[in-house]
Amino acid sequence: MKTINKISFNDIESIPQLVKDFLNQKIEGFENNTFSLDHFRNQIHLKQESFSSEQREILLDVLEKQLSDLRLSSRQREHLENLKLPNTFTITTGHQLNLFSGPVFFVYKILQTIKTCSYLKENFPDFNFVPVYWMASEDHDFIEINHFKTENNYYETHEKSGGPVGRIEITDTFFISEFEKEFKDSIFGTELILMMKEAYKPGNTLTQAIQILVNRLFSEFGLLILDGDSKELKNQIKEVFKEELLHFSLQKTSENKVDFLTEKYGKVQVNPREINLFYLTETRDRIDYNGQQYIIVDTDIRFTEEEILAELENYPERFSPNALMRPVYQEKVLPNLAYIGGNAEIMYWLELKDYFSMLDIPFPILVPRNSMLFLKEKTLGKIEKLDLKIEDFFQNFTVITNHKILENNAILKLLDEKEELLIRQFSELKTEAETTEKSFGNMVKAEEVRQLKSFKRMKKRLLHAEKIKQSELLERLENLFLSVHPSKTWQERVYNFSVFFSDDGYSWLENCLEEMVVQESKLIIVAI
Repeated sequence: MKTINKISFNDIESIPQLVKDFLNQKIEGFENNTFSLDHFRNQIHLKQESFSSEQREILLDVLEKQLSDLRLSSRQREHLENLKLPNTFTITTGHQLNLFSGPVFFVYKILQTIKTCSYLKENFPDFNFVPVYWMASEDHDFIEINHFKTENNYYETHEKSGGPVGRIEITDTFFISEFEKEFKDSIFGTELILMMKEAYKPGNTLTQAIQILVNRLFSEFGLLILDGDSKELKNQIKEVFKEELLHFSLQKTSENKVDFLTEKYGKVQVNPREINLFYLTETRDRIDYNGQQYIIVDTDIRFTEEEILAELENYPERFSPNALMRPVYQEKVLPNLAYIGGNAEIMYWLELKDYFSMLDIPFPILVPRNSMLFLKEKTLGKIEKLDLKIEDFFQNFTVITNHKILENNAILKLLDEKEELLIRQFSELKTEAETTEKSFGNMVKAEEVRQLKSFKRMKKRLLHAEKIKQSELLERLENLFLSVHPSKTWQERVYNFSVFFSDDGYSWLENCLEEMVVQESKLIIVAI
């Protein structure tokens, strides 16, 4: 493994402009929430003042219970001990409970969280920093998480869904035997198969499966795993949920930010609802208010105001935050300094700044996670042979392809020359035409437009003709694009970690950690 390039997010066309502007501190009000040591120093001070020893005790108690069935490393135990201390803080990432972790970027965001803690410890030796993976166990979209892909196969599981996915018990394990066929002859295939069988043992819940899998992968790095589906943790945020039920606070308080982001960037990632909470029974259903009663959507359950407040007081575990409320819940119950997430996550966190201020909860530093791309030397050789750069594959590749097809084309060169001559001739004509009657001047301008359109049509037809003539080159370019972008999207959003782990095992994780950048958001390209 060797890193061959690190491309800044600023230089990648598909990175949302909102994320680029945030990283470049061009969004007013968020200048202090980007990655810098000064900002972390300030965040430490804010969190020290707002996170109590009682909250630490509750967090530690919950973590110890939730992790009690796992084999913890000495580093994890050290982190649990440190959480008792007022000089210990967390760096957090969160993710859904995808089957066998889903796309490989799940691994990258956790490794970046771990490396950020090491970086902060080097720079702030008087403090401790603990990496935390927050499990999105209460999500109810099972179809979104019930599958993963390798280079050769698609795997999925079928279970009864509708409620929080973390509570689903595993019954369908057909995917394991299929996975075994694909990986049994790989160098670290046996390790992967054992990992999968241990995690997805019939009777385990999906929460337990991900706990087992993530712990097996990251325990030696000291990662702690936290499940927000907890009565003790939700007990701490009852007042926030109450405020939401009575006054629709999140929607009202975030209105200015949502309007600003919509106006400047076209839309927001997640639109706040009137009530940003779900109610948990066997299913997970939205809470609505009709002016008189609280309605649990798609059920017959109804509450008066008095009844729903009593329910919240006695059973806080039955109330579940949606995507926008979850960041508030997380920051309330953790001594957290920064959140590391994907671009879409960062974009919806930005809607919440004023809501955090209203609740007097410090808004964290936000870090758009790094991306990684692993390419075979053979693929890199083909790219070089065609006189292309890897950066070209992260621009508009249709434009790059068209340029390559028409490179050094004599007809195009002649067309360009004649077009330039035409523009110069019409420039002289227009200058003279302006001295005569207006309608004649307009006719000259219209004629220029007509003739220039003819050149555009000729170039378009030339490109079409050259694509037929150079079909072999076109096919090579298309195949190369698919080598870099399987399924026409980023590699990390398609393949599961097993694709890479099967050859190098735990050393692959170590190498990823080594190559990971924490101070900047970049695409890291590695030759294998």
